[in-house]
Amino acid sequence: MPDLLIELFSEEIPARMQAQAARDLARLAAERLSAAGLSWEGQDAFCGPRRLTLHVRGLPAATPDLTESLKGPKASAPPQAVEGFLRKTGLTREQLDERDGVLYATVRRSGRPTPAIVAEMLDSVIRSFPWPKSMRSGASTFRWVRPLRRIVALFDGQVVPFEIEGLWAGDLTEGHRFMGEAQGAFPVAGFEDYRARLAERFVLLETQARKARILERAQAVCAARGLELVPDAGLLDEVAGLAEWPTPVLGDMDPSFLDLPPEVIRTSMRTHQKYFAVRRQGETDLAPHFVVVANVEAADGGAEIARGNGRVLSARLSDARYFWDEDRKAGAFERWLDRLKGVTFHARLGTMAERVARLAVLARALAPAVGADPGLAERAARLAKADLASAMVGEFPELQGVMGGYYARMAGEPDAVADAVRDHYRPLGPGDTVPTEPVAVAVALADKLDTLTGFFAIGETPTGSKDPYALRRAALGVIRLVRETGVRLPLRDAISAARQGFGGPAGGAGPSDAPDLEAELRAFFADRLKVMLRDEGRRHDLVDAVFALGDDDLVRIIARVEALDAFLRSEDGANLLAGYRRAANILKAEARKTPAEAPSYDAPVEDGGHGGAPHGGVGAVAPEEAALRQALAAAEPEIRQALEMERLDQALQALAALRPAVDAFFDKVLVNDPDPAVRLNRLRLLSSLRRTASRIADLDRVEG
Repeated sequence: MPDLLIELFSEEIPARMQAQAARDLARLAAERLSAAGLSWEGQDAFCGPRRLTLHVRGLPAATPDLTESLKGPKASAPPQAVEGFLRKTGLTREQLDERDGVLYATVRRSGRPTPAIVAEMLDSVIRSFPWPKSMRSGASTFRWVRPLRRIVALFDGQVVPFEIEGLWAGDLTEGHRFMGEAQGAFPVAGFEDYRARLAERFVLLETQARKARILERAQAVCAARGLELVPDAGLLDEVAGLAEWPTPVLGDMDPSFLDLPPEVIRTSMRTHQKYFAVRRQGETDLAPHFVVVANVEAADGGAEIARGNGRVLSARLSDARYFWDEDRKAGAFERWLDRLKGVTFHARLGTMAERVARLAVLARALAPAVGADPGLAERAARLAKADLASAMVGEFPELQGVMGGYYARMAGEPDAVADAVRDHYRPLGPGDTVPTEPVAVAVALADKLDTLTGFFAIGETPTGSKDPYALRRAALGVIRLVRETGVRLPLRDAISAARQGFGGPAGGAGPSDAPDLEAELRAFFADRLKVMLRDEGRRHDLVDAVFALGDDDLVRIIARVEALDAFLRSEDGANLLAGYRRAANILKAEARKTPAEAPSYDAPVEDGGHGGAPHGGVGAVAPEEAALRQALAAAEPEIRQALEMERLDQALQALAALRPAVDAFFDKVLVNDPDPAVRLNRLRLLSSLRRTASRIADLDRVEG
C-alpha cells in the first residue's frame, strides 16, 4: 500500500518545542485521517531545527464505498416532511423503501481519493497547530512558529495538490543551511529517498541519530586529550535540536576560573552557551576545557570555533567572578535579608520577607516530625531565600539555593544550616534527588507546603495543562520527601501547621479562612500520588480506595497501596474481591429499600444451632454459614492488630484466609432465605465481611 510523506520546512524551530511539535503533528494528522475513514499500517514523526516530518505507512488509495440506510418519516406523514427528507438524501419518492409504514432511503457514497483527504488534513493541521508561541509571516492569516518556507506532500511518490495562501506543496526540500547550500533545493521521491538524500546533504533526520553523533564524537575529542564528558542528558536533548549536522569541538578555558564554584562554571557553560563540561578521566573536578557542538564541519578542524567560543566563555566567567567577589564582601549576607522586605512574593501573599517569616515558623514546627533540631531548622529557613538578593543569583537565577549554601557557610553558619539552604528547593523534578539531612528535609517541606497552602487559599490552583506556580511539582516534591525519607507526617497536621502562617482558624483572619482548603489539598495530593504510582505501574484506583479510609499518613498510604496491589494480583486476592463485591451488591440492593423494610445490618450475627437443613428456622445456621462466621471472628482481631502494628502483609494474609469460607458460603447458602430471621442474620454476616475487608481499603472503589 502507498506511503505518505509530509515535510513542513521553516526557519529555525526552538529546540524546546521540537519534540512536542512532532507528537502534535502525528496526533493531529491521525485524528483527521481517521475521521475521514482512512486506516494505515504505521506512522512516524520527526523533528529538527528547520523541519517537521511525518511518514505514514500503508495508506489505501481511497476510502471505501459506503452504503447507508437512512430512516425517514412515516409514509403517512405530511408532504412537507417527505419533501424535506428527499432533499436531504437527494433521492426521489420512487427511490424510497417503505418498511412497517416508515420510509427509508438507501444512500450510496463513493469513496474519496486519499490525496484529496490529505490536502484537507494538511490545511486543518497547519491552521490549528498548537505552537506555544507563533507568528504570522507577511500577509498570511495562519500562524507558524517561524516563517513556513516549503511543504513537501507526496502520496505514493506523487505530489498532493495542496496550497495554503500562495505556498504550494511539492517534492522539493533543502539540505543543510550552509554545507548543503551549494546543492540548492532538490526533489525527493518518497520517504527512504528523502532520508537518504538529506543525509547526503548533511542533515540527520532522526533526533536519536543526532544525539548519538554528538555523544560519540564528543567522547572521542575528549578521550584524545585524556578527558571525559560530564554527562548532561538535558543539554544533549537541547543541542540535538540546534544542529542538523552536529559536530562537537573541544575548546579551552582559562584555568584561573576554576576557583569559582563548579556550579557557576557549569551554569555559565550550559545555560548561556550550551557547552558541555569536561573533567580529567577518573576525576570529579572540572577540567579547564569544554565541548561546543557546532553545526558545521570546519576546514580547520574547528580550531577557530574553539577559540571564538573560548573568548565568549571567558567574558561570561569574568562577569561571574565579579558577582562572586561582590557577594562575598563582609556583611553582605545579613543585608540581603533586609532587601527581601521590598521583594513581592505575590500581591495577595505578601513580600518575600513575610514568606521567610512563615517558613521559619513552619520549619520549626515540622522539625520534630523529621528528627531535626528546631533551632537549626528555623535558622536555615530564615536564610533560605537570602541569596535571591545576591548579584550572582540576579545574573544566574538557576543557582538560587546553591549560592545561598556557599554564602551561608562563608558566613559561619553550621553545615546543617548551609546544606539546608542549598537543598531546600529540591527535588526540582522527577530526575532530581531528595535531601535526606533532617534540617534540609524540614526546610524543603516547609517551602513546598507554604507554597501549596498559600496559593490554594487564594484560589490560584492548576487548571488543565496550566500550572504557573508549579504547584503540581511542589506536591510531588512533598510526596517524594516523605516517601524517600520515611517521614511520618500526616497531611492534616502539615496543612494545619502551614495555615497558621496565614492566620485563619487558629490565627485570626487571613486567606486560609477558605473552608474547604484541607479537603482540596488532600484531594490534590491524592491526585498527584495517583500520577506518581501510575507512572510506576501501580493502579490509580487503589489510591482512592486507601485514601477513602481517612488516613493521611503518606508513608502508610503508599505502603498499603503497594501491598494491596500485589494482593489483588494474586488468585486469592482476585477471588476474595469477587466475593466482597457480591456481598456488597446484595447489601446495596437491600439499602435501596424503604427504611421500614431495611433493618440495620450492623448488629452482631446470632450464633444459632446447626439444623439438619440449611434453612432450619430461627437460630438454625448452615455449616458454611457457621464456618464463615467463625473465620470472620478469628480474622477481625488479627487484621486489626496487624494494621495497628503496620504489618500489612499479615493483615492481607488474614484477609486471604477468608477466601475458602467466603467461596463455600456463596456456593452453598441462599442469602435471601424465606425465613426473615435467617435472612437478616445472613445479611448481617455479609455486613461483617464487608466491614472486615474495609479495614484495609474501601474495596468499593477498586475497579475491574
